[in-house]
Amino acid sequence: MSLIDNASSTKGKILIIDDESEVREVLRLHLESANYNVIEATDGEEGVNMMKSGSNLLQVGMIICDIRMPKVNGIEAIDFLKKNAPSIPIIVVTGYPDSDLAVSLLKKGVKDYMVKPIEKAKLLEKVAEVLAAPQDFNSV
Repeated sequence: MSLIDNASSTKGKILIIDDESEVREVLRLHLESANYNVIEATDGEEGVNMMKSGSNLLQVGMIICDIRMPKVNGIEAIDFLKKNAPSIPIIVVTGYPDSDLAVSLLKKGVKDYMVKPIEKAKLLEKVAEVLAAPQDFNSV
């Protein structure tokens, strides 16, 4: 049984893909305080590999993904995820705001683009809003 399969409800499972351990920890603590189950990937490559293994493409309710990461960057990871799991909502978190990139990612189906540092209340509000919305099955 995989790490993702161990968490209980799909809707409450969130995969965080970020190469900064401090950022992952803060996001995880914020989300766990609201009773979400959190799985972490240290970069885009690990995130994509986790999603490819077993039945994991169907076992995550949301993905929070950084953009600038080693190995597989966030844009490449998002392209893979939107192609292979178009119904899983993605929120981008980045320390490097770029309005052109934000617009292109939103056009690809990303649900929101948030700039670090992210306030706990804003994060939890956005996560709840995205998880409550009907799933979108359109692909890139």
